[in-house]
Amino acid sequence: MSVPEGDKFSYDGEFHVTQIINNINTGIWEYNISTKEVKWSPGFYALLGYEPGEIAPSYDYFFENLLYYEDKPAFVKSINRHFNDAPETIRLRLLTKRSGYKWFESTAKRWDDNSTPKITGSIVDIHDHKLLQLQSLRNDYLFKETIKIAKIGGWEIDVKSMTLTFTREAYDIYELQDTVKLTIDEAISFFEPDYRPVLRKAVDNIINYSQPFDLELLFRTARNNQIWLRVKGLAVIDDYGKCVTVRSIFQNIDYIKKKEMEVQDAVNLLSDQNKRLQNFAYIVSHNLRSHTGNLQFMVDLFDQTDVEDDRKEIFSHINSISSSLKTTIEHLSEIVKIQAEIGKERKKIEFEDVLKTVLMALEGNIKASGAKIQYDFSECSEVFYIPAYLESIFQNMITNSIKYKHPDRKPVIKVHTTKVRHHIYLYFEDNGLGIDLDRYGDSVFGMYKTFHHNPDAKGIGLFMTRNQIEALGGTIDIDSTVDVGTKFTIKLV
Repeated sequence: MSVPEGDKFSYDGEFHVTQIINNINTGIWEYNISTKEVKWSPGFYALLGYEPGEIAPSYDYFFENLLYYEDKPAFVKSINRHFNDAPETIRLRLLTKRSGYKWFESTAKRWDDNSTPKITGSIVDIHDHKLLQLQSLRNDYLFKETIKIAKIGGWEIDVKSMTLTFTREAYDIYELQDTVKLTIDEAISFFEPDYRPVLRKAVDNIINYSQPFDLELLFRTARNNQIWLRVKGLAVIDDYGKCVTVRSIFQNIDYIKKKEMEVQDAVNLLSDQNKRLQNFAYIVSHNLRSHTGNLQFMVDLFDQTDVEDDRKEIFSHINSISSSLKTTIEHLSEIVKIQAEIGKERKKIEFEDVLKTVLMALEGNIKASGAKIQYDFSECSEVFYIPAYLESIFQNMITNSIKYKHPDRKPVIKVHTTKVRHHIYLYFEDNGLGIDLDRYGDSVFGMYKTFHHNPDAKGIGLFMTRNQIEALGGTIDIDSTVDVGTKFTIKLV
């Protein structure tokens, strides 16, 4: 039965609300369905900020002017329940005299009292409580959204049972369904092999000694995606100082970590380029000054000598110095050319094609030395690179191995590739003379550095090779043993 909206209510001082508990924060109302009479308690007026009788106890006024429009359906439903139904409590907003809309808890009950049906109810001010609840919900929402945005998950270890519990976000990072249960060892196994012992030790230390940890580890998800995680752990201790619970969070920092690594790589590359620039400046200032000084001396000596035979000998020295100067300038031009060609387009190149091209060019050297070339590009057959650079690297490496072959055995040169994650490695290994790295390790890749009494050695090949490799962001390392051989490891990309 719905309440007519136009009925008027009056307050006569008598109140049949014995079933409703009245207190200072509660307003009581009663509606006589037969007579359409309404009664509001003084507390009802007070909660809305009015004096009794200041506003007419009209249902129409209440419904149209006090009750917030979105709460009207719920209120009508609550007062139209059957008298056998239990009272229904709802939350609604009423317009107060001076404080705008406030939250109230409304309870209504239909009665059949001596054949006089009526509805009684109460309103309780819950505004402050509701605002705290809404703020709490908002804070909880913001916290959860922050967790999602920051990509933070958590897990907890119960030390007594050694059981592991994941948060929803942790399952998302692992890319697992939340029905999957993992042991501690299974959870650690998702980290890359090199990082598992680090995390395992950290977990053992926090359990045994309550030592917190903060680590950056490489992780592989259930869907085989490799990402960087920051993992932090704290111990919850008992009264005796023993760890009873390990609480840990881990955050997906893959983007930040990779950007950090890119910056560090750029810094390292810049540092290397600066060293090469200093080396280049030294070569220019030292070698050219030496050549030009000698040349000027010979020219002056030539002008001061009248003996024809002496002039011929001096002129031969001038020719020799001139030739040496030309060679030095050519080498310096090659170094400048390397930097100028960095911007050239990289192309997909087959390693075997490059090797065969180089072997054809070095066919005479290979036959003369009796060298045997072995290669295996099955792990990685191609690379995106500047073709001229890659061909130069192959040629310099193979030429170097032939040039420094061991006198007691024919050279065997092994070439192969591997791919480790997203890096491509190229290896050259020989059984030649080898290099004493303890003695010459710091100058192996220097310009005009030679380590054997080989008349063909110019000390430019390894210098040029290193410059080409590092110009494209790669690295070259050497491992060598005297009288055993040498192995070069080149990270191309």
